[in-house]
Amino acid sequence: MSLEAPALTKFKPGSIPSNRRFTISAAGSLSLIHFRGTVSFPLPLFSKRKVVFRSGSKVPAVLEKNECAVTEQTDTPVRIVAVVGDGSVSPLKCATWQEVMLHTAKRLKWVDEGYEMVVFTDNLSQLSNQTVVNLQKELNHADILLIVAVTDQESVEWIQENSRNVPNIISFDSSLNLLNKLGGTYVHSETKGTIFDKIVGVAQPKKANESVEVIQTVSEAWDRHNSDDIRFCLLVITNAYIRPVPTLQNLRSKGFSTLNCMVLNCGPQILNCLLDPNCRKALQCLNQCSPVDQVCNYRCIASYESPNLEAFSLCVLQKNNCLELDAKIPEKPYVPPMAKFQGKDLSHETAEDLFVGWLGSLDWSWRVVAGQNPAYDQFPCQYQLFYRGKAKGSFWYEPVFQVRTLEGQLVWRRRKYRVKRDKIPGTFYFTVLDNGVVSKEFWTIVYVSDDFSWGLFHYHGAARVAGQSYTGAVLVSPNGAYPSETERSRIVTALDKCGIKEWELFTVDNCSCQDPPLGIPEGSSLHSTTDVKDQNWPCV
Repeated sequence: MSLEAPALTKFKPGSIPSNRRFTISAAGSLSLIHFRGTVSFPLPLFSKRKVVFRSGSKVPAVLEKNECAVTEQTDTPVRIVAVVGDGSVSPLKCATWQEVMLHTAKRLKWVDEGYEMVVFTDNLSQLSNQTVVNLQKELNHADILLIVAVTDQESVEWIQENSRNVPNIISFDSSLNLLNKLGGTYVHSETKGTIFDKIVGVAQPKKANESVEVIQTVSEAWDRHNSDDIRFCLLVITNAYIRPVPTLQNLRSKGFSTLNCMVLNCGPQILNCLLDPNCRKALQCLNQCSPVDQVCNYRCIASYESPNLEAFSLCVLQKNNCLELDAKIPEKPYVPPMAKFQGKDLSHETAEDLFVGWLGSLDWSWRVVAGQNPAYDQFPCQYQLFYRGKAKGSFWYEPVFQVRTLEGQLVWRRRKYRVKRDKIPGTFYFTVLDNGVVSKEFWTIVYVSDDFSWGLFHYHGAARVAGQSYTGAVLVSPNGAYPSETERSRIVTALDKCGIKEWELFTVDNCSCQDPPLGIPEGSSLHSTTDVKDQNWPCV
């Protein structure tokens, strides 16, 4: 049967299941702290990322290698078969599911070359005999079968007959007769009122609970309808039932060593956070978010930001690294920078000028039109400010963006990055201390048009002590409007260099952008070698 998103349960404060949450538990008590796992402490990492930790409790199924996992060997391939409805259309800007899954197979290789994913359509009557034979062979040694938009009865029966030995089957938007299976056990979905999906055929309650947690995580991720979360669904199942996924394992707590580190080094910061009304509101808000919904988590932090919240994460993560994490900037995909601008070889000075963009003619360098990362690139009214500082060779980036708070207010946020040139012109390292944690990013100028009408910037990043790494890209223009249709082929070519499809982009809401807190420090300088012609760009 199709995997439907289960109804959300009502968790007691601090008792939420987690893959990025860690609840502090200890003997003893304080007047404002209920110990024994009843308070969650948020650790905002930087402007759009947040981690909360849990100690003294079992690692949730989405972060724990399930006992049904068949191997610990990282060199053993993980074999995934996707079967999609022939001609079926996805919610991702009407891209076909076949196209989405073929792209997912490519993106999985960025995580681990050992992930082997093949994609078939379900139009069995029109497939060649050899293709059908190949599908049967793939199913015989598949670790995961992903079924999407398959409703044809003949196809359903064929899949049922030929997938009996696949240990993990997950089905979306398909016939109710296609049952899901996790760790070799069928999962039957029965939603009654507000209770969770019922797990049948599972003998052990522990395994049932783990299956429910995996189902909840995968369902919520799938319902966000973006390429990052589709890939994440497969990684969660792989991690729980096949072999550990390092990017998920890295978010696990270290048990009592983490707790001891926090208590010994950050006691005042913990108390100050709990005594601060905004900190308490942030905790309550975070408890309502799905553990994997980073947008929801960030909205909580953006709504109730406070110096005490920042001081807490600065102490626990950045200064003492209580989680003992060490995330690295991803190496894939490799994105080459543009080599020439206006017919000349790109120099470091010109590359910086491309970032500076329209600042001087306008009050900002660029405005973000659309972005690829679903958690970090879709906030409203994103302005970019790039400028040269007073000190020789210094260069700075300040993003200014809006957040809609939980009370419905639109508030402005601003961050400050130090920018350093890398060896190749058009590539840079960005560093920011944001909400208490240092984040390092590697940016590439993929393309800027000769007339400065649009540009594409790609980034790889990591918050080392928070155990998080990420990638993304932003399409920019002077006024936040999408470039003209005549530029579309160039945009698609630039996106291809990043391994990004146009249907992966999220369009930024550039309405209601009144009175952004712009401006740069007095004494800063702008362009060095490039003149930007003043043009009358209409506002969005």
